[in-house]
Amino acid sequence: MSTVRTLPAATTSRGMSYLALTKPDVSFLVVITTIAGYYLGTRGPMDWLRMAHTVFGTTLIAAGTSALNHCIERRTDAHMRRTASRPLPSGQLSVLEATLFACALFLCGSIYLALTAGATACALGVFTAVTYLGLYTPLKKKTSLATAVGAIPGAVPPLIGWVAAGSPLNAQAWTLFAIMVLWQFPHFLSIGWMYREDYARARLKMIPPRDVSGNATFLQILLTAIALLPATLLTSVLGLTGASYFFGAVVLGFLLIQVCLWAGRTKTNLRAKWLMHATVLHLPVLLGLMMYYKIPR
Repeated sequence: MSTVRTLPAATTSRGMSYLALTKPDVSFLVVITTIAGYYLGTRGPMDWLRMAHTVFGTTLIAAGTSALNHCIERRTDAHMRRTASRPLPSGQLSVLEATLFACALFLCGSIYLALTAGATACALGVFTAVTYLGLYTPLKKKTSLATAVGAIPGAVPPLIGWVAAGSPLNAQAWTLFAIMVLWQFPHFLSIGWMYREDYARARLKMIPPRDVSGNATFLQILLTAIALLPATLLTSVLGLTGASYFFGAVVLGFLLIQVCLWAGRTKTNLRAKWLMHATVLHLPVLLGLMMYYKIPR
């Protein structure tokens, strides 16, 4: 009786451990940005099936990359309270199990994306994984500039969607890329400030060095939020989105800047957390406005 009752729980636990390796929150960001890139890059009628294939393949690559990141950083994760319970440092899964799972996801995603969305989309997906694992991950222990490097692979999913829709990588596409790069600074630096003690314990340089006061971190947050505003307006200047989007983006941009200023006044963990939440809300609303007010091509 005891065995019968515990087996499903154990199976569920292992299943959740494998799911945790894929970092579902990161995968969600990949999904919404890939969808936005595909929709905005489409000329003429939407091919919903091709978009679904593109999103699925990209998500598999992202999930595999996240799982490989768990394998690489398992010892670092063990030193941080927020990550010590992850599947590898906690011993829920072995390194071999996680590595095989990660490689299977990555290879399946790459092949699937190449077959359904094209070679260019696949190449961008592989580029994302290589830069994330080969550059950003090791640089986190060396310099706070790793955030800038990590913003590059984080900004690629809209480009994957864009080229999968059949559009060339023109100025409009690179504007989406620039928006994603700039957006990541307020988002990840607010997280870096919230968990600065945890990161310091693991010797990860996620915020400017020796920034005990937070002045340098929150100045960088504010400056990138200010730079993000004109970047979001370029889609209208370049003819991708209409005037209604332009004014909506202005409002969203100023609201985000106000939250950055508010958080920077006291620099508490609580205000940094609210800033992080504000960035999480800002991006899907902004992308939704882009898609709604897209100028038909």
